[in-house]
Amino acid sequence: MAVRSIRNSIGMRLFIIAFLTLILLIPSLMIHELIQERMERRDEATLEVSGKWGAEQVVIGPVLTLPYRYFFKDEKQNTIETVRYAHFLPEELKIDGSLAPEIRYRGIYEVILYKGQLDLNGFFASPDPSLINLPEKDILWNEAFLALGISDMKGIREFVSIEWNGSAYPANPGLPNNDVIQSGISIKPLLSQTQTQYNFHIRLDLNGSSGLLFSPVGKETLAGLKSDWTNPSFMGDFLPEERNVDNSGFTAKWKVLHLNRNFPQAWIGTQNLVGQTLFGVNLLLAVDEYQKTMRTAKYAIMFIALTFLTFFMIELLTRRVIHPIQYLLIGFALLVFYTLLLSISEYLIFAQAYWIASIAIIVMITLYARSVLADNLQTLIIAGVLILLYGYLFILLQLQDYALLMGSIGLFVVLGLVMYLTRKIDWFGIMESSEVQK
Repeated sequence: MAVRSIRNSIGMRLFIIAFLTLILLIPSLMIHELIQERMERRDEATLEVSGKWGAEQVVIGPVLTLPYRYFFKDEKQNTIETVRYAHFLPEELKIDGSLAPEIRYRGIYEVILYKGQLDLNGFFASPDPSLINLPEKDILWNEAFLALGISDMKGIREFVSIEWNGSAYPANPGLPNNDVIQSGISIKPLLSQTQTQYNFHIRLDLNGSSGLLFSPVGKETLAGLKSDWTNPSFMGDFLPEERNVDNSGFTAKWKVLHLNRNFPQAWIGTQNLVGQTLFGVNLLLAVDEYQKTMRTAKYAIMFIALTFLTFFMIELLTRRVIHPIQYLLIGFALLVFYTLLLSISEYLIFAQAYWIASIAIIVMITLYARSVLADNLQTLIIAGVLILLYGYLFILLQLQDYALLMGSIGLFVVLGLVMYLTRKIDWFGIMESSEVQK
């Protein structure tokens, strides 16, 4: 009796179809987790390779630091002497760089690495202790040092020699003080209280991965980068004033004034963290297959609902009854599309993976519908609806900026079509007929 009640009751079948749709949300969420897991594995592979080559590089500086004697009294009013540090930034900093990218593989995953060549030129004004209220007699001029921050020291390919007022100083690893920069190289340049300006030049041959960032430490910072990578993402607090991206690569130029940032030209101690203000470029892969697959999976519930609606409309208009188990199998087939897409897209470009997976699922459901419905016209309707759905979703994925608009229009059209096809159905008559058949 229960089976006959389900078979004859339109309302009961609608309830079961809606319930099955909600049940299929569980494996749909599991697919989201699977995609996320694969993304994390990709990121782990990237970290493993870049950890041996050089991570994303952040170049800060140069910064000129003057140690000075500082006196204070303890609880017993004894005078204690210690050393503190005053930091000065260059009046002008010019950065000219080029990046030579290459793709390495860790298993099936691609990792973007680069070899960078950087030339840093500029000058410091002679440090003026009065700017920060330092007694000149307490300054340890012979202990002054020039520091250049490099976030991942493994990436240094060649010995670094820093030119300071025409004299070359071999750079030493590590920093005498970490007030401003956490890791990098340094020298102890010769300072003179009679000198008014100090010119510098630093040549860096640097390995890195994904991105390269700078801090605008100059009173005027001018930076230029070029590369043959065709898919850059300019990031950080400042966009380039000039940029050109074409099939041969990119060029970009930045100009940043000290008025554009939130730290001064001179200060004492750790009160200003220059590493929080950065700009630069990130080298992106042309297509992130996992992000596209994740976007596709977000439409899973809509696909299931519209496919179930198509089968239910055929039931309603032809008085044919489809068993809930058959709905469930069709729903699982729709979900298998996303696992196929995920696995195939790891080896082929996304568009090819999408059409291979969608054609496989369309053929599977069409053949199954033919055996269930035993009607060529109804089977063609099912195939046509699936082709439209997968084709429309592919278009949505290409129109990222207009995806919401196109999706809303598509749902509007579907709802209008359903309302048109069911406009003459006597729902009360169908319900009463179902009750009589019981």
